[in-house]
Amino acid sequence: MPSTLTDPCAPEWGEPARWQLPLAQLCDSALPTGAFSHSFGLETYICDGIVDGEASFVSWLRALVSTQLTFSEGLGLRLAFEAVAADDWEAIARLDDLLVAQAVPIQVRRAGITMGRRLLTIARLALSGADDDRLLSRYAALVDTGDCRAHPAIVLAIAGYALMAPPSAVTAAYLQSSVISLTQNAVRAIPLGQDAGQRAIASVRDDVRAAVRRIGTLDEMDLGAAAPGIEISQMRHERQRARMFMS
Repeated sequence: MPSTLTDPCAPEWGEPARWQLPLAQLCDSALPTGAFSHSFGLETYICDGIVDGEASFVSWLRALVSTQLTFSEGLGLRLAFEAVAADDWEAIARLDDLLVAQAVPIQVRRAGITMGRRLLTIARLALSGADDDRLLSRYAALVDTGDCRAHPAIVLAIAGYALMAPPSAVTAAYLQSSVISLTQNAVRAIPLGQDAGQRAIASVRDDVRAAVRRIGTLDEMDLGAAAPGIEISQMRHERQRARMFMS
């Protein structure tokens, strides 16, 4: 017999944690940060005929999740979370410098700064009217003075900490948002069907979980560990004869 609301085995009804809805807003792939304009080297693989369909795109996406998104974005987010929890703003500024410096391809570096500044503006709007905005305002002041450039991973870490969200949940949401944004771009560029795009997202779900687990075991010395093929494709994109994306 199906469970009913009076059945003791039925799940309890309750309201979402205070961090869940703001985090969902900030990690929405439709957030106007400009992510739709960036392929992060995927377009180079498409032009070379290496990525030409669902299977090859999933292979590329898995490689990106397990390397660049793990050792740069994801680890940077975790380290930023720890720094803001310790109220160590010197560490935040240093991490900001490291995240910018380790982005060797110039288009990727510019994309990170542009998207980071946009996410910072949006996050302050999303958390405005509450004490949650205080930490973001402090980071914004460092950006305004040039002591920081702004990086999306740091912005989301600060917002997540202010919302008292679990760091692993914030990291997973950030990685998943990146996966969805890149898949939406692949649907346009390869092109893929909408159903193929949804299958691709589902295919890398375990890879995202594995990345979150791995990020928890890394330290600052691992930050920026490179995937040469991906970085080279991102560098080559700058001189591509025709392109849809800015990176």
